[in-house]
Amino acid sequence: MTAPITAPTTDQIEQATDTLAQLVDYLRTEPPTADVLPLLAPLLDEDDGVPMLLSDALRAAARAVATNTQPYSSDVNSVVTTLREAATEIMQWHTLHWEVRDLRRATVSASETS
Repeated sequence: MTAPITAPTTDQIEQATDTLAQLVDYLRTEPPTADVLPLLAPLLDEDDGVPMLLSDALRAAARAVATNTQPYSSDVNSVVTTLREAATEIMQWHTLHWEVRDLRRATVSASETS
């Protein structure tokens, strides 16, 4: 028997966004590429990076709102549609993981030739 899934707290979600804000602040200091790549890899992971998780979260939120909001008005429909559209757009960002891999190869190759 599996344990029931519990919702994260708003504090946990805020901690995650605070961590992303800390990453942004750090990256604005323009650190060396060798320091940036290990941070980007998990952020943009093709399976469980931010684009995939955020896309899945928005899709699941749209489904929850569509299923559990009564009455289902045009305003609710607009929110559900917008969440689904955003999820689709964000999912397209998942290809960024290939860019990180290409950059890693390019920097390794450049350091080997110098």
